[in-house]
Amino acid sequence: MNEHPTRPKPSDRNKRTKAHIPTRWVGPLRVSGNVATTETEVPLATYESPLWPAVGRGAQISRMVESGITATLMDERMTRSVLVEADTAEIAHTAARAVHGRIDELRALTRATSRFAELLSMRDEIVGCLLFLRFEFSTGDASGHNMTTLAADALLSHLLECVPGIRYGSISANYCTDKKATAINGLLGRGKKVTTEILIPEQVVTGRLHTTAAQISKLNTNKNLVGTLLAGGIRSANAHYANMLLAFYLATGQDAANIVEGSQGVTLAEDRGGELYFSCTLPNLIVGTVGNGKGLDFIEETLTTLGCREERPAGDNARRLAVLAAATVLCGELSLLAAQTNPGELMKAHTRLERLNGGHHDQ
Repeated sequence: MNEHPTRPKPSDRNKRTKAHIPTRWVGPLRVSGNVATTETEVPLATYESPLWPAVGRGAQISRMVESGITATLMDERMTRSVLVEADTAEIAHTAARAVHGRIDELRALTRATSRFAELLSMRDEIVGCLLFLRFEFSTGDASGHNMTTLAADALLSHLLECVPGIRYGSISANYCTDKKATAINGLLGRGKKVTTEILIPEQVVTGRLHTTAAQISKLNTNKNLVGTLLAGGIRSANAHYANMLLAFYLATGQDAANIVEGSQGVTLAEDRGGELYFSCTLPNLIVGTVGNGKGLDFIEETLTTLGCREERPAGDNARRLAVLAAATVLCGELSLLAAQTNPGELMKAHTRLERLNGGHHDQ
C-alpha cells in the first residue's frame, strides 16, 4: 500500500525542523527598580494576535508614569528534591537531622559540581518511612534545571554513603516542584520572585483605559480573588499571566513548560482616591540567559536587544530578563482587566484583530 502523500517518510521524521511562531516586538515599556531602569520593547511569540496590542496598551501606560513599572526582585532560588527510603519514620527522622548537620560539606560538594551552583538551604518532609529532601540553589545566569539536578545527584550519592539507614528512592521526588502548580512553589518560590507595581493617575485610567480605578479594583476582587477561590486555585489569583509568560518565554529561548508554575501569582488593585495602584507578584519566574535553547541565532539576537548579553556579575543578566518578563505580565494583565470592566470590549477586540489578520501573522 502506498504511503499517504502528505505524511513524512520514516527517514524524514527525525530531521530537525523549526516551528515558526508569529513574533512581534511591543512597547517600549518603562521599568525601574532594584535590578534595572530601562525603557525597551519586548518580544512576544504567540498565535493569539490580540495579545500584542493588549501588552502594547499596558506598555503605553507605563510610559505615561514617570517611574514606569517598578519591578522589585525579592528572591531567587532553583530547587531539586530527592527521595530516600528508610525502614521506619524514626530512622527517616534521625537521617533528616543528620543531613541538616552536614550542610557545610554539602555546600562544598555543590561548588565542586559547578562554578555557579551554590546550595542556599535545604528542607525536609517525612511521610511514613519516606524522606523527601528539597535542595535550594542559586544558579547564576542559568535557569538551573540541569545544574541543580547534577548537584542533587552528587549530594544524594554522598548522603547514601554517609548517612546510615537510608537507601535510594529517586533523584526527582516532586517536592521541588518542577512544572506543576503547587502550594510549596507559591509559598517558598522556585526561580525568581518579582513584584511589579504602578500607580496610574486618574486621568490616564479614564482617558486611556476607559474605566475607573474603582471598577478595576472591584473586578479584580470579584474575578481574580473570589472567582479563583471558588475554582480552587493554588496560591494564585490572576486573569492570564500564562498568556504573556508563554509568549515571552518562547521569544527568549526559555523552557516553555515552566509557565505551569510561572503563571502562579497574585494581582492586586486598589483605588487610591481615583488613582489606580496595580501590582502583579510572580513567585516562580524560571528564566535564564545561558544554557539549553540559548544558542539559536534569533534567541541570541533577542537577548542582545533586551540588554541581557552585557558584561555583568553572574546572575545579573538573568535578573534583568526576569524583571522584563514580570513587567510584560503586568502590562497584559492591566489591559485585560480594564477591558473586562466594559461589556463587549474584550470580544470586539478579539473579533476585529483576528479577522483582520485572517490567519496570517507577521513573522
